[in-house]
Amino acid sequence: MQLKALTPNHNFKSFIHIISALENLKGVELSAEEKEYVTKQFESGSLAFLSRLPQLLVLVKTPKEFTDFSAEELRIGGTKIGQQLNQEKATGAAIFAEQAAQGLALAEGMALGNYQFLKYFTQGKPAAHSLQEIAVAGADEKELNHLNAQIAGTYLARDLVNEPLSFLTATQLAEAAQTAGEKFGFKTEVFTKKKIESLKMGGLLAVNKGSQDPPTFTIMEYKPAQAVNSKPIVLVGKGVVYDTGGMSLKPTANSMDSMKSDMAGAAATIGTLSAVAQAQLPVHVIGLVPATDNRPGENAYVPGDVVTMFDGTTVEVLNTDAEGRMLLADALAYAQKYQPELVLDTATLTGAAAVAIGKYGVVGMGTASDEVFEGLQKAGQTCYERLARFPFWDEYSELLKSTIADVKNIGGREAGAITAGKFLERFTDYPWVHLDIAGPAFLNAAHDYRSQGGTGVGVRLLFNFLSQKS
Repeated sequence: MQLKALTPNHNFKSFIHIISALENLKGVELSAEEKEYVTKQFESGSLAFLSRLPQLLVLVKTPKEFTDFSAEELRIGGTKIGQQLNQEKATGAAIFAEQAAQGLALAEGMALGNYQFLKYFTQGKPAAHSLQEIAVAGADEKELNHLNAQIAGTYLARDLVNEPLSFLTATQLAEAAQTAGEKFGFKTEVFTKKKIESLKMGGLLAVNKGSQDPPTFTIMEYKPAQAVNSKPIVLVGKGVVYDTGGMSLKPTANSMDSMKSDMAGAAATIGTLSAVAQAQLPVHVIGLVPATDNRPGENAYVPGDVVTMFDGTTVEVLNTDAEGRMLLADALAYAQKYQPELVLDTATLTGAAAVAIGKYGVVGMGTASDEVFEGLQKAGQTCYERLARFPFWDEYSELLKSTIADVKNIGGREAGAITAGKFLERFTDYPWVHLDIAGPAFLNAAHDYRSQGGTGVGVRLLFNFLSQKS
């Protein structure tokens, strides 16, 4: 899917007009019957409606004031319009709006809602969507470039999350990052198990002990010549390509149905690096992805084990299903070598975060400044990947005290999302934000333009936050 600026060379049969009043519908001739029909539909308050003309016409009613909420309404409307255009076998459409930002929001929803993952169908394969191009009148080329980059990064993240473990092992995830680097223009380096062992990344190695497949640790870097930041911003993504819970096996079979998505944080990190590089944002960004599956086989680590982490911290393991924090901790400690300006980790870390706010936002906490959190909240509001900042009081650390090691890896049922964050905090010595995306990362049914399965959540949030710096 490509978004472009409308030029005289475009020849579309489908036109979309975003208007706040019918008198603003210019250049469209309507018969008396058609005018009566569209007037009634428009005044009924419906977001979108269709009118049969020699060419397909879609009118979208919008308030005069353009806000983050009205932008989200337009994205949602764009999804519905895109569905109709695909039914009509349209290959492209032109958007005219009173404000270019309105047209871009509608186009974004059309593009995000147009995503499909059809790789594994051999019989009864759904028809591929016909819609391939959307042209927006009056759109700024830079804004279009940024939007196309976000869409490409989100598509990539969705693809990675939707891949099953039978294809996407930790090794394949690292290879996908390398492929993305070659395509979009960032450097990658992959540590194999031997290198990980030499670095003594005990958390990642402990989780991997139950698997026949080796772990990987992927480093991605985008460093433009004229970067606005002298110290890098580091993104860390949880890469558990499948999570059975390990020896603390998840209690029911259906609780594992979506556990191929436990690497959605890694997918968001790879997707964000791809989007940043494609848009050529003048920001130095490094991405770290520790990856493995979590299984109860082989010589799996067990509750009661004590693990020595990359930075030397000893961890009493009381639940092997709290595995994401183990490998993230190694990556966060490794990030110290870059002397970063800021580190943001993204992870499907806790069911507690999903229970707290559902699929409607991202849970955030950490040690970064209020200014950083305000920037993230602004970025999240802009793209509607909204951030709910949780308290991060010192008292929560008390719940992680161990009687035999430096720290234990769980803090109990109360404040589970926060104690997970407090565990990670021990491995940071820089401004840091933890983003728990467990709620919106994988959906059993599509939610507006957020597709069924992997949603790619995090890419647009992080991209918008990083673009603020430029």
